[in-house]
Amino acid sequence: MSKTYSGFIAIIGPTNAGKSTLMNKIMGRKVSIVSHKVQTTRTRLRAVKMVGTRQLIFVDTPGVFRPKRRLDRAMVGAAMDATTDADAILLIVDAGKGITDTVRELVAKIAGHKNLFVAINKVDTIAKNNLLPMVAELNNLADFREIFMISALKNDGVSQMLKSLADVMPESPYLFDATDAPDVPDELYLAELTREKVYKYIHQELPYHINVVTERVDVDDDGVLDIYQKIVVQNDAHKKIVIGRGGEQLKKIGTAARRDIQEQWDVNARLHLFVRVEPDWEDRAENYADQGLEFIK
Repeated sequence: MSKTYSGFIAIIGPTNAGKSTLMNKIMGRKVSIVSHKVQTTRTRLRAVKMVGTRQLIFVDTPGVFRPKRRLDRAMVGAAMDATTDADAILLIVDAGKGITDTVRELVAKIAGHKNLFVAINKVDTIAKNNLLPMVAELNNLADFREIFMISALKNDGVSQMLKSLADVMPESPYLFDATDAPDVPDELYLAELTREKVYKYIHQELPYHINVVTERVDVDDDGVLDIYQKIVVQNDAHKKIVIGRGGEQLKKIGTAARRDIQEQWDVNARLHLFVRVEPDWEDRAENYADQGLEFIK
């Protein structure tokens, strides 16, 4: 009987370093939502990738930043917790931003891990001679097993990176089915797809104060999904922004989210969106549990 290998890889890094883009590229489908805005990923999302007989379980974490609010603290806490039991840690660094104070602080926290890797992402956006100083500084900060040069968006360097990560996975029975798949609750995945569209169409600071919850999913006799979701905002002014004049903004969000849901799941769907004002949603523990976050008092 051939040996099998299975282990967890925590993907961590500053906000907007490209962690979610990389996760989606590895899986060949959307697992994490992507936005040009910072602090997009809130939850710890897992995805299983088979590399030969080796099972890689990636944990995509919220970006690390200096937290100000309770939700911020929960997001950063989730990112750091993911590194505790990981068999390998993959640090993502934005080549365009270089080795920032946030990166240095992050490396200091994880430097003792035995399987520490770093991927300098977006290398196609800067001159190659600017990469060498980054590599030199990273090597001075910690004992990295390997430093990869990648472009997650263009899928450059990703396959070689996967092989190196697979090599350090421990011998183990498969912890999940031996197939490439995300390990995300359906209700959360659907909510995340809609939240991505809120980020896309609303350009004020509002998105950091919204939440999307899938309240229920029904299936009719023809197999069409009826998905009911609430978009939670903090006040009436935010509600007006989300709905837009004559409901136009909400319609745009709903149409784009429905198309994405149908494409990702290969189903027919109707999406029913409702905007509700819940001023204290960030202070209620159940809203954190829904997103796989710990409520920090």
